[in-house]
Amino acid sequence: MTTPSTTEAGTPEPNPEPTPDATPDPAAARPRRTFGLVTATALVMGNIIGGGIFALPATVAPYGTVSLLAFVVLSVAAVLLALLFGRLARRSPVTGGLYAYPRDAFGEFAGFLSAWSYWTMCWVSIAALAVAVVGYVDVLIPLGGNHALEALVALAALWLPAAANFAGTRWVGGVQIVSTVLKFVPLLLVATIGLFFVDTDNFGPFNASGGSVTGAVAASAALLLYSFLGVESAAVSAGEVRDPERNVGRAGVLGTLASALVYVLGTVAVFGLVPHDKLVDSGAPFADAVNAMTGGTWGGTAIALVAVASITGCLNGWILLAAQMPYAAARDGLFPAPFARLGKGGVPGFGVWAVAILGSLLIALNYTAGPDATFRVLVLITTFTGCVPYLLSAAAQLYWLARGSREQVRPAGLVRDLIVAALSFAFSFWLIAGAGYAAVYQGVLFLFAGIPVYVWLRGRRESEGPVSPATPS
Repeated sequence: MTTPSTTEAGTPEPNPEPTPDATPDPAAARPRRTFGLVTATALVMGNIIGGGIFALPATVAPYGTVSLLAFVVLSVAAVLLALLFGRLARRSPVTGGLYAYPRDAFGEFAGFLSAWSYWTMCWVSIAALAVAVVGYVDVLIPLGGNHALEALVALAALWLPAAANFAGTRWVGGVQIVSTVLKFVPLLLVATIGLFFVDTDNFGPFNASGGSVTGAVAASAALLLYSFLGVESAAVSAGEVRDPERNVGRAGVLGTLASALVYVLGTVAVFGLVPHDKLVDSGAPFADAVNAMTGGTWGGTAIALVAVASITGCLNGWILLAAQMPYAAARDGLFPAPFARLGKGGVPGFGVWAVAILGSLLIALNYTAGPDATFRVLVLITTFTGCVPYLLSAAAQLYWLARGSREQVRPAGLVRDLIVAALSFAFSFWLIAGAGYAAVYQGVLFLFAGIPVYVWLRGRRESEGPVSPATPS
């Protein structure tokens, strides 16, 4: 990457150029950048607007309408994170950004923890998304509460987009644009027209949790964070984005703002259209909301079709992200070597296989509890594992800001970047706390399970002698 002539506030010095005598790594060859601003924005929106908006209104309904306040708080936090990743991408516009930022700032172990946690979040999130399909398929084809049949539907929803990923990143980008349009337009219609059918008696109590308002906001926010996972999509796929120094930040902010608008208005519409006692037990809240608008069942059937297409498109993008993060770490010797292999379409094929198999195992192990309980458990695990790389990325930005020299910094820009990084760190910490003891306990177990992997890989690499650095993608 070319060193800019003037450094903006908060933009650290660029990565050093690889040494001239470095041995070229075929797996690290620079891929063709296929994502423009529109595609990158669609990737962000497509990964944010997936199963979350279609399933979470019912999941947070037990907390009452206080969860709407949590949605607003999270919308602000998501925009701040998008700005943070945009600033960090100006320094390291490479694939696997949330791995590269902590690695560059704090060393290999921090980079590994971020990559491992994010990768865990991805395949757990993929399993949760596949489970979210079940409620809407049940609207189209009644499954009769048969858990085995429901599990098969979830597995099919996972493996179809996994297979599509082997066609290459250009295909993934095209699918993201089409699926984003298909789901965004109908959801926006529900979020706007639905407001004219709202009955305030349906909202139920403001705080139905039985605890404090702050506790209810934190608990519902921990669940709702799942609906905003994907704000980092452009940063993780920066190696595929054209002009990433500019487009990663723009795509993140534009995609997040558009998604937040649909989220807040759509959730208000669902809360006002479906009676609270019915919403708590709903497996397809948006379908129930549309049925309330139309007075029949055809509207719910239509929105169920949109939901299935939306979640499948979201899985398409998430599987790509889940393969790209370990790909970036594997090129540095911090993930098993097979993760660094690229297929003909530019997609890390082993990474796709790995997340699909792990997601399938997680679905199979948890489905005895039914789709609603499974979805809630998986969502809370993703909250912890997703926030760890957010936290480390914010800490990395604070580190680079503290390290910057005075003559390179404009005071106004420095204050802006400090506020964004500090608030991003605080939000991430708050969300981890709000996930609850069980989610943090399980998340820590997932995180610590990676330490033996790091120890083994680090020991093997050092026993084989120094390796040449990989060329940034």
